[in-house]
Amino acid sequence: MLSTSMRLATYDRYGPPEVLSVTTAPLPRPRPGEVLVRVRAVSVNGGESTVRAGKLRPFTGTKFPKGVGVDLAGEVVEPGTSRFAAGDLVWGVLGRRLGSAAEYVALPADRLDHVPSGLDVVQAVALAVGTTAITALRDLAALAPGERLLVRGATGGVGYIAVQLGKAMGAHVTGLASAGNLDLARELGADEAIDYRAPGKLGRFDVVLDTVGTELPAFRRLLTPRGRMVTIAFEPGRPVRSLGYIAANALRRRRWVRFFSGNPTTPLLAELGRWVEAGAIRPQVDRVFPLADIAAAHGALERGGVRGKIVVDLS
Repeated sequence: MLSTSMRLATYDRYGPPEVLSVTTAPLPRPRPGEVLVRVRAVSVNGGESTVRAGKLRPFTGTKFPKGVGVDLAGEVVEPGTSRFAAGDLVWGVLGRRLGSAAEYVALPADRLDHVPSGLDVVQAVALAVGTTAITALRDLAALAPGERLLVRGATGGVGYIAVQLGKAMGAHVTGLASAGNLDLARELGADEAIDYRAPGKLGRFDVVLDTVGTELPAFRRLLTPRGRMVTIAFEPGRPVRSLGYIAANALRRRRWVRFFSGNPTTPLLAELGRWVEAGAIRPQVDRVFPLADIAAAHGALERGGVRGKIVVDLS
């Protein structure tokens, strides 16, 4: 029999990782078309850290408490649909809301899919936001075989998947990463791995995937005449200016810059699963923290130098 309450990570004011705490709340009740999942693992993402720090306060408001966590892997408790059965291992992404760092989550069935064969829940959640890389490289940039791809943040949570995906799509991949992570960038398949602090002359690229959000004009200048740049980040200290620059350049026919926020549904998760099961994309887990140490997990991400994904285990 299910308990009537659950543990979850929340914060009641903006600030550093230490504002996070583990509290309790009633179990969510799934609405029609929703699935109740016993969450076993979530990952820590840069976007939620930015929100927690209050850097997007004009957009996120001052209503508290707020939750953290955007992705999840776990077991189905109440299926709510014929696609799933109780006990199925599933993975998913909430979309444009936070709150998956909780023992139970109710979310629409079209935000979930079965965990790819061969993965446990920690490995699965370390890959879930790979849907962002698919949207960026395949759907927006239309990366073609033989093109030159630059990935900023090549060993971070999205970048490490983008390097593998770009290589699998036939591109020549250059990864920008910290000096201590260049070995990992090469292991992931980067043809060139370059220290972002001392990049030298980078040359020209057909596609730039930016996961950092700073110095966008400088990286746009690296594009070939028909080049495309996709960014999944913007400068949190200057969001209006940064988003204004992106909007102005998104309308160009050539050397354009586009921003997007991942909002995947089941078909995209299934596509990612096929890449994983084909062996083209593999998980890279940096460290695993228990839910009680959620603040330490956020702190580890913010200190940088992360090799893949930081995961929070709720088992």
